[in-house]
Amino acid sequence: MRTSGSRIALAAFSALAAATAFTAPAEATVFNQAISVQSEAYIGKDGTLTLSGSYRCEQPSPKGTTQIKATLVQDGVHLGIGAGEAVCDGRDHDWHAHASLSWTPQVHAGPAKATAELQEIHFSGLMPSSLDTVAADEKVVEVVDHR
Repeated sequence: MRTSGSRIALAAFSALAAATAFTAPAEATVFNQAISVQSEAYIGKDGTLTLSGSYRCEQPSPKGTTQIKATLVQDGVHLGIGAGEAVCDGRDHDWHAHASLSWTPQVHAGPAKATAELQEIHFSGLMPSSLDTVAADEKVVEVVDHR
């Protein structure tokens, strides 16, 4: 009995497709993620801007971590604020992000656009392999100056 090359190729392809179909992705995202930003931001007496809000997340995977990223844009000035690592246990948590205005003294009292993002970072060994924004909130906030 003689087997043709196309039959062997088809059998190999079918085996590969079946193995892929029954393998769960290593970097699967859980969809119980949420984040919000408060409607006011504050400039403290020391010239530090504070944004805050709340979040909820589930652990992304054993090979990942979740972080909060916040930004403020006012009159063309873009201020990125890292709010740190999130605790992902399915419960609601508060977050606060602080940034010195020493490099962006143009930020002032008044309206600004604030964005908060919940980001999953997946690792392959020691290096990050992907970054996914799994929840975001964007709104116009009022910057209150306490200097």
